[in-house]
Amino acid sequence: MDTQTETSTEQSLAAQAPAGNALTEIDPPAPPVLARDQDTNGLVGAIISAASNPHVDADKMERLYELYERIDAKNAERVFNAAMTECQKEMRPVAADANNPQTKSKYASYHALDKALRPIYTKHGFAPSYDTEDSPKPDHIRVVCYLSHSAGHTRKYKIDMPADGKGAKGGDVMTKTHATGAAASYGQRYLLKGMFNISIGDDDDNGSDGYFCGSGTITEDKANQLLDLAKRAYPDDDKRRAHLIDRICKKFGVKNITFLTAKDFPTAIELVNGTISVVREKARKAKETAQ
Repeated sequence: MDTQTETSTEQSLAAQAPAGNALTEIDPPAPPVLARDQDTNGLVGAIISAASNPHVDADKMERLYELYERIDAKNAERVFNAAMTECQKEMRPVAADANNPQTKSKYASYHALDKALRPIYTKHGFAPSYDTEDSPKPDHIRVVCYLSHSAGHTRKYKIDMPADGKGAKGGDVMTKTHATGAAASYGQRYLLKGMFNISIGDDDDNGSDGYFCGSGTITEDKANQLLDLAKRAYPDDDKRRAHLIDRICKKFGVKNITFLTAKDFPTAIELVNGTISVVREKARKAKETAQ
């Protein structure tokens, strides 16, 4: 899942939705309202009746209310899922509108995603909100999104983003403060794209499914995946990590890993995984020798 020199640390992280379609005066349909089924209505009636009866046991009342809460929550989740389906029927691929000079790759900015998606998801009753948490991974932050729906259900999405300030070749390119902000910004963009299952296409909408960027090269997401693997191989050695990336580039005849093709990407992953295995085996033997 997503280290940045993107245009001004993500253009317009909280971009407002456009002010509606000027070609029509028809108001958008109201978001769906949770409709209780007959079982829930019957249970509500039973709870009301029991509450007015002084002889009803308090424990039974509590169990009735807990049952009502579970049924109500399940109904809300069902409406959430139905609304998500309707949302995704209307959503289309979003064109890549920005360039990352660090990785020389194209991406869809948060502004572009927000402009395309907000009118649709709000129409269907959704509202995302973001936060951060501690990540179990070193030098990472966990970005979380709470996607709430007007019916009452909320779903949590999360992604761990590197916040070490390292660039594409493993060197320091930003301060820790800048890296944290960049990681949070990246995380919000990846979560917004991921939770609505949005693919990223080129400006001419040539059918790219988000795996490719430009003329058949891998996306920034895939490049970062490769960089994260390289860091696992040499977590404390920037020089060796950069050398590993250079080896990959030379093997496939590219000047930067973001120019790898989709065809070569699996082989590059195997190469890095092989390096990780070799490094770990050497470390294991060294430890045995020391003992």
